[in-house]
Amino acid sequence: MKGKFLLGMFSGVLMSLMLFGLIACGSSDENKLSVREQYGTDAGGEILEDLNERKYTDKIANLLALLDYYYIDELDADAIEEGIYAGLVNSLGDIYTTYYTAEEFVEFNESSTGSYAGLGSTVTQDANGNITFVKPFVNGPAHKAGILPGDILVEIDGESTVDMDLTEAVSKIKGEPGTTVDIKIYRAGESDYLSMTVERAFVEVPTVEYQMLDNKIGYIYVMEFDEVTEQQFIDAVDDLEAQGMQGMIVDLRDNPGGLLSTVCGMLSRIVPKGDMLVYMEDKYGRTEEYKSDSAETVDVPITVLINENSASASEVFAGALQDYGIATLVGTQSFGKGIVQSIVPLQDGSAIKVTVSRYFTPNGVCIHGVGLTPDLEVELDEELKGQLTIPIEDDNQIQAAVEYLLDH
Repeated sequence: MKGKFLLGMFSGVLMSLMLFGLIACGSSDENKLSVREQYGTDAGGEILEDLNERKYTDKIANLLALLDYYYIDELDADAIEEGIYAGLVNSLGDIYTTYYTAEEFVEFNESSTGSYAGLGSTVTQDANGNITFVKPFVNGPAHKAGILPGDILVEIDGESTVDMDLTEAVSKIKGEPGTTVDIKIYRAGESDYLSMTVERAFVEVPTVEYQMLDNKIGYIYVMEFDEVTEQQFIDAVDDLEAQGMQGMIVDLRDNPGGLLSTVCGMLSRIVPKGDMLVYMEDKYGRTEEYKSDSAETVDVPITVLINENSASASEVFAGALQDYGIATLVGTQSFGKGIVQSIVPLQDGSAIKVTVSRYFTPNGVCIHGVGLTPDLEVELDEELKGQLTIPIEDDNQIQAAVEYLLDH
């Protein structure tokens, strides 16, 4: 299936109040054709025949008649139609498979560029559907409003987030700069929900930050894998090498994932040309491999920091380097999202995001539901959890990575 491939941690996928936690690559006009037009198959025929035998259209007609007669307000045919499509997709029970209206799909396509108007925070959705703030950007709207890492979003403009897809929640939070959104959050230790009104602002996502630490150890923090991230990462590595870097730390903690093309481009700056980075396998046993396409490598010891919020593309990055013995993983078990979604546009401008395959590390390991196990397990000190910013000298996980590099 051609389309826009995604890996994310709804992940999480975490998102930056835009869509993250995905791995994506290209799309095609072929996707605007129906499945039968594109592939010349009778796909869907068997299930449609089964549903016809159950007379599902009769029941829909009866339900509409009942609603039209009893429901207190007028029915909206457009909303009902979109609801039918969304309900069909949601019936799979897969939180990663989603229907987008034409309007939502436009917002989705704007979400992976690295800039947007919203609250300025990464967020994630766990397996139970809880949407949680992970990292409010310093001096961004969420940070200024007092939102902290770990806060759970429970209501947006009076609407409950229960059963709300992460993408839908993000689309409701985003908006024109200067407008406001009313949110309600749950914070551990508080007896009541916290309500706040936050003013949206234009946010340029700081996806990569780096600096040279003592002993010529380069430190690179990667927040997510957006379109802008690959070049930011390569520039950081180039600069640190020019400064005489003797060891490198790549910090992927709380990184929900991102674009497949981005993570493969970043890995290509490290992994020898021709080596496989990741491969995917669909329901028919068909595989697709992605290999390093650059002759450049990094010839210093590397550690990669991961935690329970490192998902999807982060796990592709860390898993490849771990399999090849290029990097040592430090931290805690990663999230464990080893399935891939594809965005398929439809003829009317809408689209579906559907789980289409599993991905495997170069050694053939699928980490879905399991995650990556760090080579050096280090739990973040309890008193540091929930802090928005942690000085590097106080971050025990970073310091453990530094000590490892100094010893090797």
